[in-house]
Amino acid sequence: MRAFSYERASSIEAAAKAAASTDGAKFIAGGTNLLDLMKLEIETPTHLIDVNGLGLDRIEPTPEGGLRIGALVRNTDLAADERIRRDYGLLSRALLAGASGQLRNRATTAGNLLQRTRCPYFYDTNQPCNKRQPGSGCAAIAGFSRQLGVVGVSDACIATHPGDMAVAMRALDAVVETIGADGTTRSIPIADFHRLPGETPDIEHVLERGELITAVVLPKPMGGKHIYRKVRDRASYAFALVSVGAIVQPDGTGRIAVGGIAPKPWRDEAAEKELPRGAKAATTRLLADARPTEQNAFKITLVERVLSAVLAEARG
Repeated sequence: MRAFSYERASSIEAAAKAAASTDGAKFIAGGTNLLDLMKLEIETPTHLIDVNGLGLDRIEPTPEGGLRIGALVRNTDLAADERIRRDYGLLSRALLAGASGQLRNRATTAGNLLQRTRCPYFYDTNQPCNKRQPGSGCAAIAGFSRQLGVVGVSDACIATHPGDMAVAMRALDAVVETIGADGTTRSIPIADFHRLPGETPDIEHVLERGELITAVVLPKPMGGKHIYRKVRDRASYAFALVSVGAIVQPDGTGRIAVGGIAPKPWRDEAAEKELPRGAKAATTRLLADARPTEQNAFKITLVERVLSAVLAEARG
């Protein structure tokens, strides 16, 4: 790990200003992903800004009937909150499917959204990776790609977003609230928060330099049956080959977001219109632009099977 300086932010505004004015600065809260990357020298911040003391650790009702989740709410606390379990069961289930109990105790809402891919070539500094070192190439495309993306990928990168929480947030149409170094606030729909790789896979989200996530806002509960199903190589502490987060209404309509297949949580509202016709029709539309490799083409069939199981569970 390379040397770095450290400060505890005294306010939200001070944290954003410090990050914007200091080259190589990074925010740190739980650190469950950042510290691992620093040890491997994939992330090499020169300055860490500790945001744990900023009071962003509350879950509060909004005037519109939803919930505002502070950026520093720990994953364990969010999954266990009575309001989340009752009205946003998809989110609670997705959180509990991720990582381990120890990591969930430390990991934060904002950090979970910002976690970086677990593509093995991103983690291996001896291999070329456009996400880690822009312009160096993508070893994954011609390499071992079983775990990697089939849709939303590009010739520069086929890595996937590793999270579970963001899949649920995408199905729920959450909104990410931020503050910039000049005090300007933004409300970013979760659909627009993560970027597709294109020719710049190193740019993973739309945050600007120094911009700090302050909260994630959930809309008013929409009812329906909330289901999160995750298929992985082992029963726990593993990232998804395919995950499906669904909210299904009694008439068979609903929302679906899929993880493990793309650089961001994958949702297509046009595919959701096909849900009453069944999993095959919805999957065909959802993955119409898929570009699988020989090793991960099975994910297309797996999405259909997982979605079929989800719809069966919703009916039963």
